[in-house]
Amino acid sequence: MDPVLLFFAGVAAFVIFRLISVMGTRTGHEQSHDLEAVQRAASARAAETLQDDEEGAEETRPPKPVSTNARVLRDADPKFDEAAFLDGAKGAYEMIVEAFAAGDLKSIRPFLDESVYGAFKAAVTERDAAGYTSDLKFVGIEHAGVVDSEVENGVMSAVIEFTSNQVRVTRDRDGEVVDGDPNRIDLVKDRWTFSRKVASNDPNWMLVGTGGAE
Repeated sequence: MDPVLLFFAGVAAFVIFRLISVMGTRTGHEQSHDLEAVQRAASARAAETLQDDEEGAEETRPPKPVSTNARVLRDADPKFDEAAFLDGAKGAYEMIVEAFAAGDLKSIRPFLDESVYGAFKAAVTERDAAGYTSDLKFVGIEHAGVVDSEVENGVMSAVIEFTSNQVRVTRDRDGEVVDGDPNRIDLVKDRWTFSRKVASNDPNWMLVGTGGAE
């Protein structure tokens, strides 16, 4: 959505370059001109004008609608974009699931609350002590949606339900399968909770809770 991040609000700038033709009648006293410099200057002016237009349009454009479950987040933050938030959440979900399976908690540490990081670390330590390894192939996310949200003490929280397809296998020290099936795609449902301070300048959301969904 990108380490995350949650990981969660992204701004794209589009620059249109145009070539400027310099035409005129020769007088016999022309000096050499750096055409590339002229074109670069013209492109810069065009880009600046376009950016101003985009920013002006952004200020006047009405906010995108949000679902009922995300309405309190919009009330707390008028700039909250649910679609962009969910895109970022899906990217974060896939990244965190794969990193956990690989035991690579270092790469995702900045995006985990202390309690979640502690639970992940304990699970990885227990898995390593048992001599187990986890193989995971992330096939794709079928659906992600906000199922609950709240704002309390200046902190926004959103519960996201993910439905994804994964191939998950756990093997012992000898490489024998003890859980899962390498030839089966499992439909996995999870409910994760992300949070972010309303007044924070950091657009990323922190994973503060994980759990399964029925």
